[in-house]
Amino acid sequence: MSTFKRRDGFVGEKMLEIPQQSLQKTLQENPFLQQLYITQIGYFPKAFYHYRERRNGCHDNILFYCLKGKGWYTIDKHHFEIRANEYAIIPATAKYIRYGADIEEPWTIYWVHYTGKEIEDMNQSLGITTDRGPRPIAFNDRGITTWEMMYNCLERGVTNETLFNANFCLYKFVASFLFADQWEQKPVSQTSLFLDAVKTHMRQHIASRLTIPEMAAAQGISVSYFSQQFRKATGIAPLDYFIQQKIRHSCLLLLNNSIKIKDVARHVGMDDPYYFSRMFKKYMAISPQQYRLQKWKDADNPKLG
Repeated sequence: MSTFKRRDGFVGEKMLEIPQQSLQKTLQENPFLQQLYITQIGYFPKAFYHYRERRNGCHDNILFYCLKGKGWYTIDKHHFEIRANEYAIIPATAKYIRYGADIEEPWTIYWVHYTGKEIEDMNQSLGITTDRGPRPIAFNDRGITTWEMMYNCLERGVTNETLFNANFCLYKFVASFLFADQWEQKPVSQTSLFLDAVKTHMRQHIASRLTIPEMAAAQGISVSYFSQQFRKATGIAPLDYFIQQKIRHSCLLLLNNSIKIKDVARHVGMDDPYYFSRMFKKYMAISPQQYRLQKWKDADNPKLG
């Protein structure tokens, strides 16, 4: 087995280290950036003989995303292997660290060094510890896209604009790994499809007086099953929900002072203006006329702050 080792210099690599003098100057001028910021960023494709040793640890968190191949890392007495479709975060620590690529199947990795004045508290809150180990992750296209944004931004130079841009992206980049399951598109449930179809049907007939049998027929199911499923999904009866939508739509119409209240009532399928006023007050706690006057008063006297 070869003993040749290298820190960088791989064919096709990308790597940037932000000059400390420029970084500290920008951080001093913009205290907000001190919360979390990038110090180094890189991409090593098929990194044969990659090896790095840090006897005194590292002040930064180091996030590795292994795209292909495999590698390993050691923190104090904890040794881990990391494979394709896994990521690892080595927390900022004074403990001995070393890491490198597998000899036979060297890793292809995206990596970022980042830190901040609250890095220890953040790591504790997120469970990022020295014994945490690698975590599996599906192909993280969002993470890669965000990494490219950070790299391209910093490649233009160190300015307030580029550092703000890159470091705002850093939050999204880290989150794309720590909360990957929340990024995944969930399969649409049958209940959700049913509810969307009913709501669409109601919107299309907002000026009508739909009955429950008509709503059920539009979905091709029985009246009893329709009512049961709708109440189970929303917590209220279908007609109550339909009236709520009518009142919500009427609120928009009332903003137009040229439309008479009796015409607003007709537009939401309530031919009797007295019935409309009674329903409106039931849901809005004020009459249609009072609502209109209040909205016009608010428009004439906008409050700032």
